[in-house]
Amino acid sequence: MTLRNQTTMLSRVADSLYWMSRYLERAEHTARLIDVDLQLQLEQSPEADADRSLRLLAASHVETLAIANDDSVSLSHLLTFDRENPSSIVSCLAFARENLRQVREQCSSEMWEQLNRVYLRIVNSAAGESMSPHAFYRSVQEGAHLFQGITDTTMSHGQGWHYIQIGRYVERADALATVIGTHFSFLPHYVNQSVESEEYLEWVGLLKSCSAFEAYCKAYTAELRPLRVAEFLLLNPELPHSVLFSVEQIYAALLAIAQMTDRRADEAIRLMGRLRATLGYSHIEEIMANGAANYMCSIRAQCAQVHTAIQQIYFDYAIESALAS
Repeated sequence: MTLRNQTTMLSRVADSLYWMSRYLERAEHTARLIDVDLQLQLEQSPEADADRSLRLLAASHVETLAIANDDSVSLSHLLTFDRENPSSIVSCLAFARENLRQVREQCSSEMWEQLNRVYLRIVNSAAGESMSPHAFYRSVQEGAHLFQGITDTTMSHGQGWHYIQIGRYVERADALATVIGTHFSFLPHYVNQSVESEEYLEWVGLLKSCSAFEAYCKAYTAELRPLRVAEFLLLNPELPHSVLFSVEQIYAALLAIAQMTDRRADEAIRLMGRLRATLGYSHIEEIMANGAANYMCSIRAQCAQVHTAIQQIYFDYAIESALAS
């Protein structure tokens, strides 16, 4: 095999692993959003359902006009089984499965079996297999978590594993910023005052949508203040579903890959290092004073810049430049 063919294969493998991880993270995130939404429907008024549906659509990158009827059944179908929606759970799992299929020789057989199992469970449910909605969406989340655990314990922690890490946390950082920004845009709030009554459930829903409610209660008690919630989800370095934690993981993976390969990743590392420093030295009061929604848009824009830089460096680079390096 020539150097040219080896270089092309590495870019193809890196691209597939990266996108496999992003799509799986997106499916798990969407399943959690829907599951939390279904739980809130049991405790809130029909008037609150309409506003929450709009937030769910916005957080899922789906246009409001995508559904003809503004009801929970149509919304759940759109986000779960609609193959014309590229962000639906079934579409994301299909894309993840196809990307993994193309690089099966780089991964363990246990990884393929687990992802295939999760995908087939979704297909069978769409075909009429009986399962309660809560159990169904929990199974998607648990299936994704099990895949991540299997990956960590059966795959060599080399370049391929680090590409999977980057894909997971780029997707997570973008999804978290979207959910937080959407929530703060829709809901009126007094930043440093406790929330009560029905609004309390909405903030519980935000924390549960980010797998952070129990962790928040251990850190701050069950009293919910928007300022604390924003700080916890944005700037907590120990919470796996915080923006800062995700950025730290991306930065570490980029540094590791840069040490393993001769591909120069200065631009991607610089962009992620800047975002990491911005979050690390930010005060939540300053962020909230300038508008949480705007800050979330800035984070998403920077994540998009990092994604573009990674793509240009590792996936779409010219063969001639690789041969010359």
